[in-house]
Amino acid sequence: MSLEERIKEVNARIEAACARSGRSRDEVNVIAVTKYISAVTMESVLDSGLEHVGENRWQDAADKWSRLGDRGTWHFIGHLQTNKVKDVIGKFEFIHSLDRLSLAQELEKKAIALGVRVKAFVQVNISGEISKYGLSPEAVAPFLEQIRELEHVDVIGLMTMAPHEEDPEKTRLVFRGLRELRDSLNGQALTREPIVHLSMGMSNDFEVAVEEGATWLRLGSVLVGREEDFHWA
Repeated sequence: MSLEERIKEVNARIEAACARSGRSRDEVNVIAVTKYISAVTMESVLDSGLEHVGENRWQDAADKWSRLGDRGTWHFIGHLQTNKVKDVIGKFEFIHSLDRLSLAQELEKKAIALGVRVKAFVQVNISGEISKYGLSPEAVAPFLEQIRELEHVDVIGLMTMAPHEEDPEKTRLVFRGLRELRDSLNGQALTREPIVHLSMGMSNDFEVAVEEGATWLRLGSVLVGREEDFHWA
């Protein structure tokens, strides 16, 4: 299947999920997860009209950034080590994995030095899986209070990862939990501006995530896949 065909199919599935849940398609943004493809193939992805790209590790993204950093909007979607903040700050407009005070403080420090602002998603481990990063739901409110005075880090959303399930319906409570947590936090007015966005839903479960309120989907295999999947690169 060509990239264009994949894009068309994914869009149709998102539109159907929006229709089922009474949402507008305009509310749902797609991040093409490009970690498994080369810079050459990533150029084709950007040429296709996919504007938002997501990378998990700076080591894998560095070559792509050197070639294509002036194109698209870049999202850092993996676990971010504090000592890598200097590499991603000012390059990635969105950080989807804010999960500890030391990281927030380092982002603030480097953002001040560069004169930029960071749009951040707080990563929440809704499912409670030991293997996943993120704050527990009950730890998010105290964390937001801790970082409230950081003027260059704007918390615009929450992020979570659901367990991989053969039946995507089993992920629904995870996504619903993140939406309900966002609404509860907004009721407490813990951030300068209300938290709007929910970064949730991947290739296996994005339709359920859309039905539960996702505003950013992180799509890899279903959309751009791996280098060997395509002959158009």
